[in-house]
Amino acid sequence: MTEEPVRWTRATVYPDMWVDPDEDPRNTDGVIPDGELATLLDYTASYRTTLLMKCEGLDPEQLARRSVPPSTMSLLGLVRHLAEVEREWRGWVSDDDGEPALYGGHDADFDGAVADQGVVDEAYANLAREQAATDAVLARHPDLGERLGADRVAVREVLVHRIEEYARHCGHADLLRERIDGRTGQ
Repeated sequence: MTEEPVRWTRATVYPDMWVDPDEDPRNTDGVIPDGELATLLDYTASYRTTLLMKCEGLDPEQLARRSVPPSTMSLLGLVRHLAEVEREWRGWVSDDDGEPALYGGHDADFDGAVADQGVVDEAYANLAREQAATDAVLARHPDLGERLGADRVAVREVLVHRIEEYARHCGHADLLRERIDGRTGQ
């Protein structure tokens, strides 16, 4: 007998999917966003939802489980990390020094991702709060070419970077989840 999880998916219509299309909260029923800003926001929302889907149904121990040594990466660490970078992105478009880090220094977001329900609850609350705050700041700047902050970064660059960050970490989440319980899919 092996301790390796057996690969599985909840989907029945397309077995390489996470869930069936009628159960997928990202399914837009063919509605395509109109315009660049709407498209960027739609991709961001989709990747944010995907990350949360990859974490669904897991207990604190599973969420905090590390990938493979020497990595400190875990699903809970990803949730904490993305809350941290949402805060950092606001600093990019701010004229002040930005807000202090949520979790401390280098890799504290991953190092502090421990199997405790309080840590899990705090991580999800922080992520939701930081996403909402970043969304609110960016909503005040609908001109994607507008340059903000000390480094004069374009709003478009922040929006695209945000998609890239979530997409990369959703890839990590795919592998982490499969390692935890064998669940696979988009």
